[in-house]
Amino acid sequence: MKPAPFEYHVPTTVEEALAHLRHYGGEAKVLAGGQSLMPLLNFRLSRPAALVDINRIGALSYIEEENGTLRLGALTRQRAIERSDVVRSRLPLLTEATALVGHLPIRTRGTIGGSLAHADPSAEYPAVLTALEGQVVARGAGGERILRPEEFFRTYLTTTLGPDEILTEVRLPIPPPGSGWAFEEFSRRHGDFALVGIAVLLLVEGTRCAKARLVAAGAGPVPARLRGAEEILERDGLTEQSFEAAAARAAELVEPDSDIHASAAFRRHLTRVFTLRALRKAARRIHGGH
Repeated sequence: MKPAPFEYHVPTTVEEALAHLRHYGGEAKVLAGGQSLMPLLNFRLSRPAALVDINRIGALSYIEEENGTLRLGALTRQRAIERSDVVRSRLPLLTEATALVGHLPIRTRGTIGGSLAHADPSAEYPAVLTALEGQVVARGAGGERILRPEEFFRTYLTTTLGPDEILTEVRLPIPPPGSGWAFEEFSRRHGDFALVGIAVLLLVEGTRCAKARLVAAGAGPVPARLRGAEEILERDGLTEQSFEAAAARAAELVEPDSDIHASAAFRRHLTRVFTLRALRKAARRIHGGH
């Protein structure tokens, strides 16, 4: 099928893009990488009055380190993130997750801001943003808003972005040296959306686990912080017994739906298996260990 007719605008500044969005009063869509939007248009599941193509806004594409935070412009391509030495050295969890996004042509066009704004709960970037306790910056007529993941993701494919707002930046805190990380997921074929994905970040102080962050993708309407599992690790430390207990608790905490791809019970099983797998991998990586 072909998309329904729409107007097409190609602004070169954020201000110009916002003016177009205001003009259409919520009936326009922002086009970034287009890897999610274009299929919706072609199947006529989305029928906007206009597309505001932001690909010529060069100011939205960058990777910068500043005061312990990695700042990424919303238009930064996933392939640029995957190949970035700065990301690899400072946020290897993001590098590992990016390599699991779709296929190379998708990562070449897809953007970090577009993925987050699309808010597919099975996607990798929403889980990484949540595990790292990052923030997104949204700009609209009323100025800028800085949103934490729990303030940004609302439900399936829905965020708190207003119809006249654009996501402009992603801010991710850089974990201290010696942290452990892992991103594990299960998909039926390479490049498919994951049935379940698990992001793990472990921070240690001496022999204790100072902070554990576990997030499940694909196991509910938004990325799921597995707080009860985190508490087990922070209380009992990083042992095989605590890993197994945390993985079992993670499977109890998620609230997945059943669909044509998998049952809720199978997704809970995958949550337990891949949480355990991710924890073991993250623990091996602490202090650069193997």
